[in-house]
Amino acid sequence: MRATLALLLVAVWPAPAASADETGDTRALLQKMQQAYHQLNFELTLVEAGQGEPEPKRLTRGQLDGQPLTHLVHLNGRPREFVQRNDQTSYFDLGPGGYTLRQSRLPGLFSRLQHASLDQLLARYDAVVAGRSRVLGRVAEVVRLVPKDEHCYGYVLWLDQDTGLLLRLDTLDQQSGLMEQVMGVALQVSEEPSALLRELSGARLPPAMSVGERQPEAESDSAWRVTWLPPGFDIRSRNQHRLPLTEQAVDYLMASNGVVDVSVYVTEAAGGEPRQQLVRQGATHLVSLTSPARMEVTVVGDVPADTARRIAESVAAGEQGAAAP
Repeated sequence: MRATLALLLVAVWPAPAASADETGDTRALLQKMQQAYHQLNFELTLVEAGQGEPEPKRLTRGQLDGQPLTHLVHLNGRPREFVQRNDQTSYFDLGPGGYTLRQSRLPGLFSRLQHASLDQLLARYDAVVAGRSRVLGRVAEVVRLVPKDEHCYGYVLWLDQDTGLLLRLDTLDQQSGLMEQVMGVALQVSEEPSALLRELSGARLPPAMSVGERQPEAESDSAWRVTWLPPGFDIRSRNQHRLPLTEQAVDYLMASNGVVDVSVYVTEAAGGEPRQQLVRQGATHLVSLTSPARMEVTVVGDVPADTARRIAESVAAGEQGAAAP
C-alpha cells in the first residue's frame, strides 16, 4: 500500500506548466465542478484525514424554490453543525443557541473551491488534467493544481465524470507529502432536495449579523502592520474584538489569495521570555511568537510552516496599512 501511495504521489507532483489546451480543459472541468455543486441536489458523506483520527462529515446540498440550502454536520466527537441559506451561515457548536453570519460560507477548502474565482485560481496555480481514476466506484477526472510559488500547497482533485461533483481532495506539500485528504465515501444524487433541506428551509435560525457585530471592536487601538504576505495574497478584512472567554483585546486580520485564507491575531505580550510555538493539524499550521515590539503574534492558515512563520515575523508596530510584496 505504501508503494502504491508513493507511485500515486509521484504521478501527480510536480508537473510542468499547463499548455493552452490543457488550461482550457481544466477550466471546463472546474466550471462543471462548481456548477454541479450549485445546481444539483445531493448528499455526500466525507472522511477528512490529516493528523489524528479520521473525521467523518455529511454534506447535504440542494435547491428549494430557487433558494440554495446547505447542511454540514460532523458525525463524530463534539456536535458541530452548519446551515447555509443563500449567503448566510449558521454555526452550532458546544455553546447554546449558535449564531448566524451574513456574507459567510462553510469552513474548509472543500467549500472554498466551489466559490473561488477561476480566474484567480488559474492565476495562482498551474492546472493540469492528469487522466482518470475511480472514487466511490465511479469514474473521476483527476485535476492537479500546482502552485506557482513555494508559499502554497498543491492540490489534487477527483471530479465525478458524470456529475462533475468533487469527490476527493488531496493537499500536498512541496515534497509531494500528503498533508490532508478529504475523501467521499458515499454519494446520493436526487431529482428533488432531501427531506432534511425541506425542513431546514423553514427552520428558525439565529438572527443574522455581520462579523463586526459578532466580534465588536475593543476599546484599545493597537497600531501594527504586516510587512510581508505571500504573492497573490491581500488583506480582505481587519477588526478589533475581545476574546469570548478571557475578554482579552485582540487585533485580527484575514488575508487570502482567493483559495486559501490566513488569519493573523495580535495581542499585547505577557511577561516572561520571548517564545515561539509551531502546531500542525492536517494542512493547517499555527505559528505563535513574541515580536521585538513585545506583541504576541499568532498566524493560522493552510500554508507551509515557513510561510506562516515569515508572516508572523513580519508583523511590526506602526501605522496600519497593506503588506509589502
